[in-house]
Amino acid sequence: MASTLFKNALRHLLCKALLPIAALSFSLTVNAAEPLKIGYSDWPGWVAWQVAIDKDWFKEAGVDVKFEWFDYSASMDAFTAGKIDAVLMTNGDALVTGAGGGRSSMILITDYSNGNDMILAKPGIKALTDLKGKKVSVEVGLVEHLLLRNGMKKAGMKAGDIDIVNAKTNEMPQMLASKDISAIGAWEPIAGQARKAVPGAKAIYTSADEPGLIYDVLAVNPASVKARRAEWQKVVKLWDKVVAYIEDPKTQPDAVKIMAARSGVSPAEYLPLLKGTKLLSLEEGRKVYVKGNGYQSLYGSTEIANTFNWYNKVYGLSQNVPSYIDPSFTNAK
Repeated sequence: MASTLFKNALRHLLCKALLPIAALSFSLTVNAAEPLKIGYSDWPGWVAWQVAIDKDWFKEAGVDVKFEWFDYSASMDAFTAGKIDAVLMTNGDALVTGAGGGRSSMILITDYSNGNDMILAKPGIKALTDLKGKKVSVEVGLVEHLLLRNGMKKAGMKAGDIDIVNAKTNEMPQMLASKDISAIGAWEPIAGQARKAVPGAKAIYTSADEPGLIYDVLAVNPASVKARRAEWQKVVKLWDKVVAYIEDPKTQPDAVKIMAARSGVSPAEYLPLLKGTKLLSLEEGRKVYVKGNGYQSLYGSTEIANTFNWYNKVYGLSQNVPSYIDPSFTNAK
């Protein structure tokens, strides 16, 4: 009897000891089963993923992914707050979020801006030099601010030649329509909305004037990169299928229809936007991942953005650019 009582007591103690372990195991299993959460916003190189979403390609590839739609700056805020695992943003803005606590690894280059980012001016203003002494609205510290300064430098202008007015990018149509603003910085399709708000407004400087100034990337929380590498690899490999579907003349109309619906415009309005965004296949991306000092390299372009951000006090400490760049997913065969 004593032996039986002892065995029962021992069994009871073991069960109590194992319960927390079982609970932890269950928790880890649940966490592992959660979808990869990716924040995206209204830019052609990111809306491109809508094709894979609508076609159920992620399911076919065996990876559970949930895309969450945001205004651009809000997507970066959500990433920094840890609400999503990854965000689609520019290479320069990845440094901004990183300096603010939202570190990331750029595991995929989706595209570079080839005209869709622009400085849009009111009628009568034909060049950046015409903006001397006038007010220009951009989202300070983000990509259009960098584009504006790049253009001003090329035009021989100084930082104090214009008066910058800070505003969110999605507010730019209203800003351009306001009385005292002469020009804005915005990307498509928001730039198109601004042109509708101010008939006759024209782009006086665009990203096509400096290819490689703005790369767009899939930036992932480093902890997620490490813990769920196989799943992220499947996401990256799927990108070639997306690019091919958009660029193939036979399937492009369907792709444009899908992308336009996500952006809330007609296919006819959306089609021209593809010309201003150079989608990069994985093979093309591999060339950009090669280390270099100029705009043709993600390293060089991002270092230029880092210098700009630091000089303009977007953040206090210069960032370690290579620590943000992970070419291993794109380079994997």
